[in-house]
Formats: sequence, structure tokens, C-alpha cells
Amino acid sequence: MRPAPPARRLRLGLPRRMFSQVLLMQVAIAAGVAILATGLFLAPLSKQLDQEAMRRALAIAETTAQDPQIAEGVLTSPPDRTGPVQREAERIRRATHAEYIVVLNRDWVRWSHPTASEIGRRVSTDPTAALAGEEVMEIDRGTLGRSARGKVPLYDAGHHVVGAVSVGIAYDSVRARLLAAIPGLFAYAGGALAVGALAAWLISRRVQRQTRDLAFSDISALLAEREAMLHGIREGVVALDRGGRIRLLNDEARRLLGIGDEAVGCAPDEALGAGRTTDVLAGRVTGTDLLTVRGHRVLVANRMPIDDGGAVATLRDRTELEQLGRELDSTRGLIDALRAQDHEHANRMHTLLGLLELEMYDDAVEFVGEVVGDHRATAEQITERIQDPLLAALLVGKATVAAERGVVLSVSERTRIPDRLIDPRGLVTIVGNLVDNAVDAVAGTPHARVEAELRAEGRAVVLRVCDTGPGIPAARWELVFTDGWSTKRPPAHGKRGIGLSLVRRLAERQGGSATVGAAAGGGAEFTVVLPEALTGPDRDPTAREDAPGTTTDATIVTPVIPVTAETEEEAR
Repeated sequence: MRPAPPARRLRLGLPRRMFSQVLLMQVAIAAGVAILATGLFLAPLSKQLDQEAMRRALAIAETTAQDPQIAEGVLTSPPDRTGPVQREAERIRRATHAEYIVVLNRDWVRWSHPTASEIGRRVSTDPTAALAGEEVMEIDRGTLGRSARGKVPLYDAGHHVVGAVSVGIAYDSVRARLLAAIPGLFAYAGGALAVGALAAWLISRRVQRQTRDLAFSDISALLAEREAMLHGIREGVVALDRGGRIRLLNDEARRLLGIGDEAVGCAPDEALGAGRTTDVLAGRVTGTDLLTVRGHRVLVANRMPIDDGGAVATLRDRTELEQLGRELDSTRGLIDALRAQDHEHANRMHTLLGLLELEMYDDAVEFVGEVVGDHRATAEQITERIQDPLLAALLVGKATVAAERGVVLSVSERTRIPDRLIDPRGLVTIVGNLVDNAVDAVAGTPHARVEAELRAEGRAVVLRVCDTGPGIPAARWELVFTDGWSTKRPPAHGKRGIGLSLVRRLAERQGGSATVGAAAGGGAEFTVVLPEALTGPDRDPTAREDAPGTTTDATIVTPVIPVTAETEEEAR
């Protein structure tokens, strides 16, 4: 036989779903409030009914005591069931529906009572206070049972106390009024409870929709998982509320943006300042995989709106990828330059071979001299004016690549840069980027020419690169320095539109500036000013370590062309 399955144990406790828990708790709260409100209402109601009954009894007693026949009867007639006091008291009792009206003299002897046999006997409760001229209201028990009583003194014509009047209201009638009020109170409480339960159900349904019918344990687990995910992923996450304020930052976003917890609750403009990164986070720039620069980092940003009116932005660090892309472009440029030199060298060798075969030895010597002289003259012209080896090697290599593309790259006669650069690699990045942009702009145009000028003014370096291309409209002079703006097709490894932005960032980081304008002969002219780019003139230039693989010998410049890997992508 197959063993019987174990019996399922009955589990008691709160339901698992948030909807059921919230509904149950709200109904319990509404029921508790209804019961508490009913109890709080019944407690003073009972006391209020007692007070009302005692005041009524006191009022009847005062009315009876003011009847002159009552006082005169007590003084002139004996206590008798057929006496005038009994007849008048019974008339008033029946008219007011009181339980009893007892008239007594100063010796506590009754002159009236609903039970005739009690007339002439002493009262069972102490009337001392009333006989002393005081009015008394109380709940007490007498010969007719528990009642609400009112006692007043009985005065004669000379305003002397000759007795007292005690009036009682049956306590059972007070209790009956209280019990009669309870069903109505319960009806109101039930109605309030029903309305509360309906409101609780509606609220719980809304909570159910907003929480997607999750349990509290599921929400707790989701929060824990969210915290672990946000702070564990290597992608920056910025959450914004419907007002556009930052409400969440993970660790990677803090690192990429350079901000801390103080930015939470602030708008992106307040936390980051003006710039393209701020515009992307604020939603003023739309699109996917938006390229932006923050400090020295190249970021790719995406912004996704969410249902509550806010948004979530993700940031990826693309700095290393951009560096690899630039290295790839530099390597391709080097290969193109070597291929051009190899092609030109083969043509020259063929020419030289033909001259030798024709026994035109003088012409062959002259031809070799011209070729070597032109190359040496270009290299010597650059190295004489630019003493920093990295910068000189860069310009020599760029001149070779430009010549292959039909562009003449020259160095202005005003160029003078000593070997005292504080950050030569930063200047190489700026110069290489601007020269590449200029060469791209004029390549394929008639009389294509690019001129670079670098001069030292005290400790400052002023860089000017101009070309003979179509130029840049004045309306776009500031736009070209914006992250992601470009007019050229992107390279294979990624997007364009960060080079000139980085140029300006590098210049501003050194306290300088980068501007663009119109060149004198047409085309564009970029000017970069670096106010603290040189060390003091008293420094020994030989104390500086030269970059590995570089040399100032103009005849060995080809191996150092890879230094252009330090340049940035162009922004055109």
C-alpha cells in the first residue's frame, strides 16, 4: 500500500498577501475604533441620564414645595392617607409621572407617600441636609427601590423650614432609556464600520495594484536585492523623482559624477552645474546612448521615464574604450603613413634605378640630395622651434600623414616652445586633436593647408591651429565644444563628438580657455591658452625625463609616431 500523504497542518496567522493583510488590519482598526467610540459615548450617556433624572426630580420637588397648601397641611393637619397633603402630593405625582412624592415634617414623619400604609411613619433615608435648607440630588435606595432623588426644604409663610419634600424618579426608567439608546448607537457604529470596511477595501485594492499583489516579505526581499544590485553593478544609476530632483545614487554614479550623498534631494543643475551631463539627466536632451563628458571621463548615458513621473538614468564609463579607439585610429594612421612612405620610397628607388641605368649619375646624386634634404628640412624646422620631443615628434608624424592626404601641414615662424612643459602629454592631446580636425576639414579641397603655431608667453603657452577649409559658422562657435556634437560620420569603434569637448576641459582644468573663430584667409581658427603650462625659466631642462622611445633627432622620427595615441577623437 502507498503510505497516506501527511495531513496538512492548519496554519494560523496573518495572510501572506499585502492586500489581505492591509485589508484585515484596516477592518480591525475600523472595528476597534467603532467599539471604542460606542463605549466612550455610552459611558457619559449613562451619567448624563442620571443627571437629567436627578434634575427632574429636584424640579418636581421645588414645584411641590412652593405649593402653600403643602406647608399649611403639614402644620395644621395630622398625617393621614386622606389628608390634604396626601391628595395634593398624589395629584402632582400623577401629573409629573414621578415614582413618589414624600412630604415630611422636621421629625422625619411622612405626610404623603404612594403607599398609604407608609404615611405617619419615619422616612428610611436621612433628610438632614434638606431640613437644614439645602437642596440634594442623589441616586439612592429606599422603600420603593433604587431611584433618582431630589430633596428640597419646605418653608412656611414666614420662610421657616417646617419639613422637606423628597421626589423620586424610578431608576428603571433611566436604565430603560439607556438600553433603548444602545440599538441606535450600534446601528450608527455598524454603519460607520461598514463605511470604514468599504474604504479599507478600496485602499487595499489600490495598494494591491501599486504593489502588484506582492507580499510584505517579497517587497522586503526586493528592497534587499535592489540595494545589492545598485551598489554591486559597475554602471552608474541615478533615480529622479517627478519634480526632477535626485532621489537615489548608487556607488558607481557617485564615482563617475564626482558627487556624494549631499546631491540627493537636489536638481541636477544644483548638484552638477551646467553642462551636457546635466541636460541629459534632466531630460532636456533625449535619445539613446548619449555621449557626454564629466571631468576627465567619457560617459554614455541613457534616461528612461517611469510611471510615477520620475526617471532613471544609467551611466557607463567609456573612457577606456575611447582610449582604445583612439589608439586604433592612431595605429591605422601610422600604418597609412608607413604605407605612403613605402609607396613613395618605391617610386624614388625606381626613379633612382632608372637614372643609374641611364648613367645619369649627376642627376641621381642631385635627386637623392633633394629627397633627403626635404625630409630633413621639415624635421629640423620643427625640432628647432619645438624643443619638447613628444610635441615635436607628434607634429613631424602629423606632417607625414597630412602630406599623404594632400594637405600641407606647416609650423608658423612664430612658433617657439622650450623644453619646460609641465604636462607635455596633455598638450600633445590638445595639439593632436586640433591638427587632426583641421586636416580632416581641408582634405580633398584645393590648396589644402593647415598651419600650427605654438608660442610661449612667460609661463603660458598659446596654441593656434588654422586651416583653409570651409570654416565654422559663427552661430556654432560654442556648439562645437558641446559633448556629442559632430558633423562627421562616426568611426568604427564608436561615436564622435567628444574631442573638442575634451580639449576645452583640458584647457579649463589648467585655468585656460579654448575658443574658435574665423581664420584670416578663410577656414576655422582654434585658439587654446594654457596660462601655467611651463615651469620657471631657472629650471634645468636636462633634469626632465624624456618619454621612452622619443628623440630630438629629426632623422629618427618615424618610430615615435605612435605617440599620437594620446590624441582624442575629433568633434566635427
